[in-house]
Amino acid sequence: MSTNSIPLRKDVPASDKWDLTTLFKSDDEWEKALASIPGLTKDFVSYKGKLADSPENLLAALKALAKADELIEKVDNYAGLQHTADEGDSAAHDRVGRAEMAVTKFCAETAFFDPELSAIPDEKINAWIEKPEFADYKIYLQKTLRLKKYVLSEKEEKIIALQGEAAGTAHNAFSLLTNVDLKFKPVNVNGKEEPLTQSTWSLFMENQDRTVREQAYKNFYGTFEDHQNTIASLYAGSVNQDIFYSRARGYKSSLERALFPNKVPESVYRNLIDTVHKNLPTLHKLYSIRKRALGLKELRHYDVYVPLVKDVSTKTSYDESVEICRNALAPLGKDYTDILCGGLKGGWVDRYENQGKRSGAFSSGVYTGYPYILLNYKDDAIRDVFTMAHEGGHSMHTYFSRANNPYMCYNYTIFEAEVASTFNEELVFEYLLKKADDAGDKKMRTYLLAMRANDILATLHRQTMFAEFELKAHELVESGTPLNAKVLRKIYRELLVQYFGPEMIFEENSDMEGLRIPHFYGAFYVYKYATGISAALALAKRVTEGGEKEREDYFNFLKSGGSRYPIEALRVAGVDMESPEPVQAALDTFAKMVDELEKSLFAD
Repeated sequence: MSTNSIPLRKDVPASDKWDLTTLFKSDDEWEKALASIPGLTKDFVSYKGKLADSPENLLAALKALAKADELIEKVDNYAGLQHTADEGDSAAHDRVGRAEMAVTKFCAETAFFDPELSAIPDEKINAWIEKPEFADYKIYLQKTLRLKKYVLSEKEEKIIALQGEAAGTAHNAFSLLTNVDLKFKPVNVNGKEEPLTQSTWSLFMENQDRTVREQAYKNFYGTFEDHQNTIASLYAGSVNQDIFYSRARGYKSSLERALFPNKVPESVYRNLIDTVHKNLPTLHKLYSIRKRALGLKELRHYDVYVPLVKDVSTKTSYDESVEICRNALAPLGKDYTDILCGGLKGGWVDRYENQGKRSGAFSSGVYTGYPYILLNYKDDAIRDVFTMAHEGGHSMHTYFSRANNPYMCYNYTIFEAEVASTFNEELVFEYLLKKADDAGDKKMRTYLLAMRANDILATLHRQTMFAEFELKAHELVESGTPLNAKVLRKIYRELLVQYFGPEMIFEENSDMEGLRIPHFYGAFYVYKYATGISAALALAKRVTEGGEKEREDYFNFLKSGGSRYPIEALRVAGVDMESPEPVQAALDTFAKMVDELEKSLFAD
């Protein structure tokens, strides 16, 4: 799609949009579902004060909870998907707001449950859980009871639940500001003004004309800098909210609060940062190679995304991209590829950019309905083929999780999700590299090596840098230092210098990058990309080099859903993320790729 023809949402063909009718047939049906939530809530609340009376009461309450929660999940997802497709649509914005209000009210009225459940004597509740009729709820109950020491009184839980809607203000305001309200100056390309948006930004950064890259970079970050104090205040508010939750519940830190529910040791987070630090010389070597390959006297931040190999045809239509995924993922079997590719072409996906649409990509699945995918697909960006495979991995993970688990324990963690997605990316890379080798296309091979090295860098090194920034920001506030634009930019600039190394020259506003990352509003999320790709690289090698057992181990992981804690689920697949070894192995793979790339680029 040309950057000068970004359509309005109403002008996008239905075939290019996701089909939300698997959630609700119409907005009117959604309205009826929304209106039914208070009645379902009342059914559940009728068991208040009676949970400990008998196992029958507890079981009936759990069934009522599951019924209400499953409907709320659908209501919330439908509204959210419509909103992300066009954040400027006032009707969609209204639905999101009312859905959030309904969720907040439900959480407040049902705040009695966790304190009352936690008050049931251990001997009694543990005996009840073992009864066959509790099979669909056993794992949910065990995970809930593990949090017992952090559960507050009913009144306190209700207060926390009531402010849930307000807690999302910082994120919502940031999203509206950056995706709707910010207007970037256009970029002059060959005498024509091209629109600069969150989505077209990446294309400009890949433009071979350095003046175009510089202009886009300065226009982009200049606009963010104009709003730096507002954005910094929004992020500080998000951090303060995280710390409020951790202190209110009695966690020693916001990091502990983020990791404890999933039984992920803090050592996993800190080992990731330490291991990446030890291997930064290889990353610095890659930037040195980039500087040499581009023939630059000095390497600037706007030079890090442009392809190192010029004049490689990478135009890939959406349908061609689907077929690449089908062939690349063949090691996972025909059933897997048929389901995925059928979904990619049959209603799962919102394909292309339109005005007001959220930038980037995501997968959003619920227990019923399609496992939906948002893309901003561009046929002249081969990375979008990898994005399709990535989000397809998430959606297939959802597909297998819900097919093999009851509602109350089908939902897997983000820690696990980033494995299934980056696993698919690795198989696409290996497939395209083999095609280039078979065709004797050395230029394409070099292009793919460079691109994949950059992708691993973006997922492993960069997300670790982001994770370190988050940790430093939260620890500063926890130690008594408030956040503002100056403080945040200083933290981020120091990390830029450390991670990019001595070859890189930054602009005065390069550190504004740290204030534009939407994932920071879901604290301690981004590290999972880095651990995910580390596990994925190990598992991709294990599956493609192994036999039926290794593939079944991987599928057993996909089918686990929320039935295991993430570290345990990954052990089932064949990798131990409590050890730093998978991260080091991934960094070793990266180092080997950098060496291969250097030889390919400078062979003559």
